[in-house]
Amino acid sequence: MFNTEPAEQARRTLLACLHSDRWAHRLAAHRPYPDVGTLVAASDEAAYDLTPGDLAEALAGESMPTLPADTYGAAHTALSAAHAAYEARFGHAFVVCLGGVSRQEALDHVLEGIRSRLANDVEEERVVAAEELRRLAGQRLVRRLGGTGR
Repeated sequence: MFNTEPAEQARRTLLACLHSDRWAHRLAAHRPYPDVGTLVAASDEAAYDLTPGDLAEALAGESMPTLPADTYGAAHTALSAAHAAYEARFGHAFVVCLGGVSRQEALDHVLEGIRSRLANDVEEERVVAAEELRRLAGQRLVRRLGGTGR
Protein backbone atom coordinates (compact mmCIF):
# COMPACT_ATOMS: atom_id res chain seq x y z
CA MET A 1 0.00 0.00 0.00
CA PHE A 2 1.36 3.41 -1.02
CA ASN A 3 0.51 5.07 2.28
CA THR A 4 2.26 2.45 4.39
CA GLU A 5 5.19 1.36 2.22
CA PRO A 6 8.69 2.50 3.20
CA ALA A 7 9.46 6.09 2.21
CA GLU A 8 12.09 5.05 -0.34
CA GLN A 9 9.64 2.73 -2.11
CA ALA A 10 6.97 5.46 -2.13
CA ARG A 11 9.52 7.85 -3.59
CA ARG A 12 10.40 5.36 -6.36
CA THR A 13 6.70 4.93 -7.13
CA LEU A 14 6.33 8.69 -7.39
CA LEU A 15 9.47 9.13 -9.50
CA ALA A 16 7.96 6.71 -12.03
CA CYS A 17 5.15 9.26 -12.42
CA LEU A 18 7.23 12.45 -12.52
CA HIS A 19 11.02 12.55 -12.54
CA SER A 20 11.49 15.28 -9.94
CA ASP A 21 13.21 14.41 -6.66
CA ARG A 22 11.75 17.44 -4.89
CA TRP A 23 8.20 16.67 -6.05
CA ALA A 24 8.50 12.99 -5.06
CA HIS A 25 10.02 13.80 -1.67
CA ARG A 26 7.29 16.33 -0.92
CA LEU A 27 4.48 13.92 -1.77
CA ALA A 28 6.05 10.98 0.07
CA ALA A 29 6.62 13.14 3.16
CA HIS A 30 2.96 14.17 3.36
CA ARG A 31 1.52 10.65 3.46
CA PRO A 32 -0.98 9.25 4.25
CA TYR A 33 -3.51 10.35 1.66
CA PRO A 34 -7.14 9.34 2.23
CA ASP A 35 -7.63 8.51 -1.46
CA VAL A 36 -6.04 8.82 -4.88
CA GLY A 37 -8.00 12.00 -5.64
CA THR A 38 -6.39 13.72 -2.66
CA LEU A 39 -2.95 12.46 -3.75
CA VAL A 40 -3.53 13.80 -7.28
CA ALA A 41 -4.60 17.18 -5.83
CA ALA A 42 -1.41 17.26 -3.73
CA SER A 43 0.55 16.23 -6.83
CA ASP A 44 -0.93 19.14 -8.77
CA GLU A 45 -0.04 21.60 -6.02
CA ALA A 46 3.52 20.27 -5.80
CA ALA A 47 3.87 20.37 -9.59
CA TYR A 48 2.85 24.05 -9.65
CA ASP A 49 5.76 24.70 -7.29
CA LEU A 50 8.43 23.17 -9.56
CA THR A 51 11.40 25.48 -9.96
CA PRO A 52 13.03 25.82 -13.39
CA GLY A 53 15.67 23.32 -12.18
CA ASP A 54 12.99 20.87 -11.00
CA LEU A 55 11.23 21.23 -14.34
CA ALA A 56 14.47 20.57 -16.22
CA GLU A 57 15.04 17.47 -14.08
CA ALA A 58 11.50 16.20 -14.75
CA LEU A 59 11.75 16.88 -18.49
CA ALA A 60 15.12 15.10 -18.69
CA GLY A 61 13.41 11.93 -17.52
CA GLU A 62 10.76 12.03 -20.23
CA SER A 63 10.87 10.44 -23.66
CA MET A 64 8.98 10.93 -26.89
CA PRO A 65 5.36 9.73 -26.72
CA THR A 66 5.04 6.22 -28.06
CA LEU A 67 2.78 5.33 -30.93
CA PRO A 68 0.66 2.21 -31.14
CA ALA A 69 2.61 -0.73 -32.61
CA ASP A 70 0.39 -0.88 -35.70
CA THR A 71 1.03 2.76 -36.69
CA TYR A 72 2.39 2.98 -40.21
CA GLY A 73 6.07 3.69 -40.82
CA ALA A 74 5.61 7.15 -42.31
CA ALA A 75 3.96 8.27 -39.08
CA HIS A 76 6.97 7.17 -37.07
CA THR A 77 9.21 9.10 -39.46
CA ALA A 78 7.04 12.23 -39.23
CA LEU A 79 6.94 12.01 -35.44
CA SER A 80 10.70 11.47 -35.19
CA ALA A 81 11.39 14.48 -37.41
CA ALA A 82 8.97 16.73 -35.51
CA HIS A 83 10.37 15.57 -32.19
CA ALA A 84 13.96 16.23 -33.35
CA ALA A 85 12.97 19.79 -34.32
CA TYR A 86 11.29 20.28 -30.95
CA GLU A 87 14.29 18.95 -29.00
CA ALA A 88 16.65 21.14 -31.02
CA ARG A 89 14.56 24.22 -30.23
CA PHE A 90 13.78 23.58 -26.56
CA GLY A 91 16.46 21.13 -25.40
CA HIS A 92 14.15 18.50 -23.96
CA ALA A 93 11.66 15.83 -24.98
CA PHE A 94 8.22 16.89 -26.12
CA VAL A 95 5.67 15.99 -23.43
CA VAL A 96 1.96 15.77 -23.90
CA CYS A 97 -0.75 14.15 -21.85
CA LEU A 98 -2.94 11.95 -24.02
CA GLY A 99 -5.58 11.39 -21.35
CA GLY A 100 -8.98 11.42 -23.02
CA VAL A 101 -7.50 11.14 -26.53
CA SER A 102 -8.55 8.01 -28.39
CA ARG A 103 -5.89 5.63 -29.66
CA GLN A 104 -6.90 6.47 -33.23
CA GLU A 105 -6.41 10.20 -32.64
CA ALA A 106 -3.15 9.97 -30.64
CA LEU A 107 -0.78 10.41 -33.60
CA ASP A 108 -2.63 13.45 -34.95
CA HIS A 109 -2.83 14.95 -31.46
CA VAL A 110 0.92 14.52 -30.85
CA LEU A 111 1.95 15.83 -34.28
CA GLU A 112 -0.41 18.79 -34.05
CA GLY A 113 0.87 19.53 -30.54
CA ILE A 114 4.52 19.49 -31.57
CA ARG A 115 3.92 21.61 -34.65
CA SER A 116 1.88 24.23 -32.82
CA ARG A 117 4.19 24.36 -29.80
CA LEU A 118 7.27 24.87 -32.00
CA ALA A 119 5.92 28.42 -32.48
CA ASN A 120 6.18 29.10 -28.72
CA ASP A 121 9.05 31.06 -27.29
CA VAL A 122 11.14 29.28 -24.66
CA GLU A 123 9.26 30.75 -21.68
CA GLU A 124 5.81 30.01 -23.17
CA GLU A 125 6.88 26.44 -23.85
CA ARG A 126 8.25 26.03 -20.33
CA VAL A 127 4.79 26.91 -18.98
CA VAL A 128 3.03 24.54 -21.42
CA ALA A 129 5.47 21.70 -20.75
CA ALA A 130 5.05 22.15 -16.99
CA GLU A 131 1.27 21.91 -17.37
CA GLU A 132 1.57 18.77 -19.50
CA LEU A 133 3.92 17.23 -16.91
CA ARG A 134 1.42 18.04 -14.16
CA ARG A 135 -1.37 16.34 -16.11
CA LEU A 136 0.86 13.35 -16.93
CA ALA A 137 1.82 12.93 -13.28
CA GLY A 138 -1.81 12.84 -12.20
CA GLN A 139 -2.72 10.36 -14.92
CA ARG A 140 0.25 8.15 -14.05
CA LEU A 141 -0.58 8.23 -10.34
CA VAL A 142 -4.14 7.10 -10.99
CA ARG A 143 -2.96 4.36 -13.35
CA ARG A 144 -0.15 3.18 -11.04
CA LEU A 145 -2.22 3.22 -7.86
CA GLY A 146 -5.31 1.87 -9.58
CA GLY A 147 -7.65 4.49 -8.22
CA THR A 148 -7.96 2.38 -5.09
CA GLY A 149 -6.82 4.94 -2.56
CA ARG A 150 -3.72 2.91 -1.74
